[in-house]
Amino acid sequence: MNWKMISALGAISLAAVATQANAADLAARPYTKAPPMIAAVYNWSGFYIGANGGYGTSHKCWDQTVGFSPATAEGCHDATGAVAGGQIGYRWQSNAFVFGLEAQGDWADLSGRNTSTVFGVANRTRVDAFGLFTGQVGYAWNNVLLYAKGGAAVTRDRYAGIGTGGLAGAEFDGAKETRWGGTVGVGFEYGFAQNWSVGLEYDHLFMGRHDVNLLATGLAAPAAGTFSRTERIGQDVDLITARINYRFGGPIIAKY
Repeated sequence: MNWKMISALGAISLAAVATQANAADLAARPYTKAPPMIAAVYNWSGFYIGANGGYGTSHKCWDQTVGFSPATAEGCHDATGAVAGGQIGYRWQSNAFVFGLEAQGDWADLSGRNTSTVFGVANRTRVDAFGLFTGQVGYAWNNVLLYAKGGAAVTRDRYAGIGTGGLAGAEFDGAKETRWGGTVGVGFEYGFAQNWSVGLEYDHLFMGRHDVNLLATGLAAPAAGTFSRTERIGQDVDLITARINYRFGGPIIAKY
């Protein structure tokens, strides 16, 4: 074997060794762990403002007190209709529990009447506005919130006596009042975007019984503006409303 052949074989051997070394280097690249998955956690904390609309019914019972002892029942009726308004509040979340304060004000058109068992005329009532001032406590499953609420309620009420016979449909006496009471309710809310939520809420208002002095309108005796009668009027209100809220701040939190 001459020196040329030995040199050629040496060159081939060195090339094979170099190829194996490069392959080993490629196989030795370090393993990189995939980044962890991130789950978005909805946060209910923050100030919010929103709108609501729905349906209400107010159960009214009239009792005549003047000249009757005890008061004589004149009958009951339900004043029903639409409600619409807005709410503003603040919530703060601690783990899964959510606490809050809220003020709500609504226009209303709840009206109804019944024929008096004493006078033979129609007693008509109307609730044309109400407000709720409540505290809340709830439990959240991420972007789903169930809550209970309770606090103070106020209604603006109008009362009227509607004539029959020759005065059919005419208002011969009336009164209006602002009445305070209490409220309890429950609600469900769903966060469909970072700062937006929609919900459904039921509220019951306990407005008690008040003595109301009705004044004559002048369509029949007595003269306009003078005392006509006193009615002891009891009132409860039931409301069911759909709601939409926009919350300021309180970003979604990333949870690994």
